[in-house]
Amino acid sequence: MKYLIALDAGTTSVRAFVYDLSEKKFVFRAQQEVGQSFPHPGWVEQDANEIYFKAAYVLNACARFAGDELAGVGVTNQRETVVLWDGVSGDPVCPAIGWQCRRTAAWCEALDEDTKELIHTRTGLVPDAYFSASKIRWALDHVPAAQAALRAGRLRAGTVDSYLIWKFTQGKSFVTDVTNASRTMLFNIRDLSWDAALLDRFSIPADILPEVRASDARMGEMMLGRRTVPLAGLAGDQQAALVGQTCFASGTGKITYGTGLFLLFNTGERCVSSASGLLSTIGYSVGGKTVYALEGSMFHAGSGVQWLRDGLGMISTAAESELLATSVPSTDGVYFVPAFTGLGAPYWAPGARALLTGVTRGTTKAHIVRAVLESIAYGARDLTDCMQRDSGLTLSGVRCDGGASANDFLMQFQADVLGVAVDRPAERESTALGAAMLCALSLGLTEEGQLPAFRAAGQVFSPDPARREMCERGYAGYRDAVRRALLQ
Repeated sequence: MKYLIALDAGTTSVRAFVYDLSEKKFVFRAQQEVGQSFPHPGWVEQDANEIYFKAAYVLNACARFAGDELAGVGVTNQRETVVLWDGVSGDPVCPAIGWQCRRTAAWCEALDEDTKELIHTRTGLVPDAYFSASKIRWALDHVPAAQAALRAGRLRAGTVDSYLIWKFTQGKSFVTDVTNASRTMLFNIRDLSWDAALLDRFSIPADILPEVRASDARMGEMMLGRRTVPLAGLAGDQQAALVGQTCFASGTGKITYGTGLFLLFNTGERCVSSASGLLSTIGYSVGGKTVYALEGSMFHAGSGVQWLRDGLGMISTAAESELLATSVPSTDGVYFVPAFTGLGAPYWAPGARALLTGVTRGTTKAHIVRAVLESIAYGARDLTDCMQRDSGLTLSGVRCDGGASANDFLMQFQADVLGVAVDRPAERESTALGAAMLCALSLGLTEEGQLPAFRAAGQVFSPDPARREMCERGYAGYRDAVRRALLQ
């Protein structure tokens, strides 16, 4: 068996990668875009059936390439997005509620202080519409089909991974892994179980939720082509990237630059409680060992570049942003705060809105484009400062991946702002690589100590000491812009 498939069910696309175990690299990939809808301000929805059918399409395309030498399929997925479906028919009872959706923000804010403290203590999270529990509760309160399925004992609720695996196994496996469960606001990350007290507070029945397994567990079997193959290895996309970037030591971290920005910082087997508004989460569970991480997330990073392209028409491609940013020596005092749907860690301000400030008659689109890119790096600086303070660990460097990591200007500016090296691997699909690595571990095709060999070395961006003072001034200006955004 020469090949593995890594399925990556992301926010805006579903992709599958064929990984050659002997060559330790991707040799084939298939991709399908998936849509999002925005029926009301702050609402984000997706069609769960579209996600499933396009996942099946890319898996079958990869299976045809791998043929009879396919060993198994590993899965990674967008987290927090909730699917509710009928456990008999398999049909979704409502659109999937996306992780960016803010419809439950007021509900989360209205929780009493005792419940908020219980959430933080048991789950490592903060009460926010970002996470899955409030989305499930909303559907139970507002969707008649969900209420009917619940009364009939047919309702299932889970993140995208649970829905896809249930569909692929024809209802035989209703499962998730500890990393996805840790993002629901319902999972006790120390006891590694659904938390009875929180389920009771939110009136969410435990029997509508999936069984929770380790990240390197067998998840079930599915038919691909004419063969039955194991579904083995599962992690939420950011945790899968932590594995794919081989951040296995305490004090190592990775940044994924996607629609949002996600920074995970390995704290080892110690679950660190943040005093700075960061999240304590499960990094991965492998070989019977659970590793924890601190996480900080910006809701919008690459989406700011998409806004420049699709909303303002300032650029025609994302790559064009690098050329414009380097055409000016600075932003000339222009700052951008990417709070399109509020601010995530460490502010957790759902009412904040995007802000462009410092614009003068001399401002050009190059200054604005550069300000958007710089805001991404400054947001990461917010998170790393908090992580080092909370954990007592020193960030030795960061490994980066995601679409925007292809931007050399952003990577160099990130290194300058953080004051540490930024390591970009040769293959930037770290999320899919992590899923493939977990699959290989689950199937016994490799050992944990051999995983670093799977990550191909790439380019390291070292901080320029001569730019340190300028970056500190710029960061102070960005923080001032954030304070203004919080007052809106």
